[in-house]
Amino acid sequence: MGWADGLGQMLPGVLGGKASEADLHAAFDKVAGAVPHGALADGISHAFNSDQTPPFEQMLGGAFGQASPDQKAALLNQVLAGLGPSAGSVLGSLGGLGGLAGVLGGGGSVSAAQAQQISPQVIEGLARKAREINPGIVDAVSGFYAKNPQLVKMLGASALAMVMGKLSKAGQ
Repeated sequence: MGWADGLGQMLPGVLGGKASEADLHAAFDKVAGAVPHGALADGISHAFNSDQTPPFEQMLGGAFGQASPDQKAALLNQVLAGLGPSAGSVLGSLGGLGGLAGVLGGGGSVSAAQAQQISPQVIEGLARKAREINPGIVDAVSGFYAKNPQLVKMLGASALAMVMGKLSKAGQ
């Protein structure tokens, strides 16, 4: 059975609201291991851009708050990379991130210890600004999440169900 067939069997309960959050996570784990990376990234991007889920920056902030220090650093570095040369000026304009501008100016990246000091609210502000400067940041972050599917579950049940719904349509 291919990934699309397996998803098709799980999806009615998931999208019908009949699956528990644990069942939703288990179904996602099965699918995420089998689905092509590009399809998973497209599904995540769809959830980030949907008006049926919280705004991109809110989901990112919430997931950041639940992530491990290493995951926080990786996500923060992904967002900052999406800002390109404007990262330093954006960091300087946001409270709570100004000290990281020096790290980036030296060609470095944010460490897990540094990322741990940043609040989810600050990440929301950074994500909002990043999306204004580079709308493609949503796709870049979606690709990052597709490579780290355990993080997708931190986006919330509605986003996870939306990702799985998009994957189901892609697999038809």
